Formats: sequence, structure tokens, C-alpha cells
Amino acid sequence: MSRTKRITLGITAGALALGAGLGVTGMASAATTPSPSATSSTSTDSSASTDGFRGRKGGDRGQIAADLATKLGVDEAKVTEAIQAFREANKPTTAPTEGTKPDRTAQDVAMAKSLAKALGVDESKVTAALTEIRAAAQTERAAALKTKLDTAVKDGTLTQAEADAVTKAVEKGVIGGGGH
Repeated sequence: MSRTKRITLGITAGALALGAGLGVTGMASAATTPSPSATSSTSTDSSASTDGFRGRKGGDRGQIAADLATKLGVDEAKVTEAIQAFREANKPTTAPTEGTKPDRTAQDVAMAKSLAKALGVDESKVTAALTEIRAAAQTERAAALKTKLDTAVKDGTLTQAEADAVTKAVEKGVIGGGGH
């Protein structure tokens, strides 16, 4: 075997060994890296939310639990646990069909009933508290959108007519973002 072939074979074998070693190391470190699970943390960015609060302060369900606990006069930990139990029990088993939305009214009724039972509070009180929290969240989103659009108009990024069109589209539910 010629010297050039031996050198080439040696370099190739070394590269393969190095690649295999890095691959095994990568796999070993991936095996020890904990992966997130539904039980170890609560996701705040769930697009398949079943509690009707997607987007509230970035989806901050801890704040929702705190607000609900305050309005109902119950312990925040109990509310958090009840919300989590409701979400676990009502996780969608399949992805929604393209162009369809879950029945929001049915979800709201089911959530109010579940929370009322878990917290020992009248269902009408839970419904009223959830409605108030949603209204406040909607007002906050609309104000944040208006501020953002006003800034874009001031900076020349958008015209006032464009900002008005975005606001109208959000209010009519054509696009998400702050109003509906």
C-alpha cells in the first residue's frame, strides 16, 4: 500500500473515530438532559389552551389564579390546582380541524362548573369572576395594541389609516391581538 493511501486511510479513520466519539458524547449528554413535562412545569404558551386565557399577560396563568383567588376569596394554591386539574382533564386528544375553533361557551361553562366544584364556591360566582378577569385582560390587550399602533404611526412605520384598519380587524375578530 502506498504511503499516500495509508495517510489518507489514517486521517479518514481518525475523522470517523472523532465523529463517532462526538456523536456518542452528544447522545449521552442528551440522555441526561431533563426534558420538560406537563407535570414538572406549567406551560404558559399553550395555543391549545382550554381555560380561555391564552394571551393574558403572555399567558400568565399564575396571575389568573391569583386574580380568581382574590375575587372568590379562596386560597391561590387551591385555584392553581383546580385550573391545572381542569386543563389536564380537558386536554384535546386530537388537533383541531383546519379552520375550526373549539366551542368557547361550552369550555367556559365546563370550566366554571369544574372550578366551582373543586373550590366549593357557587358556580355563578366563578362565572362572574372569570367574566370580570377576561374583560380586564381584553382591556389591557386593547390598550397595549393602541399604544403600539400609536408608536408605529408616530415613528412613520404605519399611517393612521393603517393603524385604524388593524384596530378594526382586531375588534371584529379578523385577526388576534388585543380587542376581541
